[in-house]
Amino acid sequence: MIKIGAGNLNEVFEELEREKGISKEVVVSSLCDAMVAAYKKHLRIKEIENVEAFLDEQSGEIGIFKGKTVVESVEDEDNEISLAEAKEIDEDVELGDEVKLEVTPEQFGRIAAQAANQVLTQRIREAERNLVLNEFLDKKGTLITGIIQKVDDRRNVIVNIGKTDAIMPRKEQIPGEYYKPGNRIRVFVLNVKETTRLPQVIVSHGHAEIVRELFELEVPEIEDNIVEIKSISREAGYRTKIAVWSNDPEVDSVGACIGPRGSRIQTIVSELKNEKIDIVRYSEDPVEYIVNALSPARVVSVDIMADDEFAHEAMVVVPDDQLSLAIGREGQNVRLAHKLTGWKIDIKSVSQMEQAETQNVNNYEYEEEIESSVEDVVDEDELQAEIEEEMNQQAVDESDIEEETEVSEESEEG
Repeated sequence: MIKIGAGNLNEVFEELEREKGISKEVVVSSLCDAMVAAYKKHLRIKEIENVEAFLDEQSGEIGIFKGKTVVESVEDEDNEISLAEAKEIDEDVELGDEVKLEVTPEQFGRIAAQAANQVLTQRIREAERNLVLNEFLDKKGTLITGIIQKVDDRRNVIVNIGKTDAIMPRKEQIPGEYYKPGNRIRVFVLNVKETTRLPQVIVSHGHAEIVRELFELEVPEIEDNIVEIKSISREAGYRTKIAVWSNDPEVDSVGACIGPRGSRIQTIVSELKNEKIDIVRYSEDPVEYIVNALSPARVVSVDIMADDEFAHEAMVVVPDDQLSLAIGREGQNVRLAHKLTGWKIDIKSVSQMEQAETQNVNNYEYEEEIESSVEDVVDEDELQAEIEEEMNQQAVDESDIEEETEVSEESEEG
């Protein structure tokens, strides 16, 4: 046996479990595997049967033992032992039993010790990686709180989330947001990628599901499934629209999300750095749903242009003074309404619709005039006959003119 620790090793294992989260059983198993690998390295044998290591946690000693089968006549000294020799080790042994013999070398040597260290380090690293992977696979799609560590050269934000650091790419950041190292931040776990080292956790600060998680935390009715979030559309840092529905007729879905004196929505807005939030009442009627989604703009009418599996299109008419509000800055309001409802929305003002209708009437009258003029035109055969008659008459006239010219010239010569 080899002494690897002073006294009880349980304290060492407990400290390792607190720091790394790796259980004592994993550490002991890794240590024993490392000793077996070192033993094979020492003997310069890649494959050897019935060899395993045992650790005495109380004494801090570890040894390598080889199993041999008890037989009457030994034919394979590496794997068999006679009954008489086995009786010296254990009096109760019988034929066919397996006896463990210690084969721990007195000196492993530098190469063997290095092999043991590599195996132990690798096993602990694998255990730590699997622990982190399993933990964050369970957290995928949820909100977690971390601490900003730094912003790298590619403008990626590194966030410490416990046992590992997560990466927040630029496209998952809120535009214009300043990420200061040391600040606490709430992020959404997008994905977990397995790598040769620790798993790579991808987080987002601009994902729409962050809004859902915040509403579920702040609104008890959502957690109790009384109020249901039907859809969310978000442009992080600017504006969010969220459609809600109440499963209880006595509970107002919008009022529940706003809270007494706006306390609930104010908490969420503060968490999102004063991002504007429109709470929309969901409806199964597409016309009513579109009207609600375009709030705060007032709507005059909604005409469904297409409603099938291939397209959902609607024409919305608003007052002239509401057109810019309905469209929003750079089309933001109608764009978010489209994402929220799934309908393609075309917005026109009342004056634009009247102008379009007038234009349609003029075009219709013009087409009628053309049709009427075409009807007044004579038959094609008659028209051709008239043209030929006109051409013949013109030829006769030209002949008469030539004759008159000749007569005039002759008279002048006479």
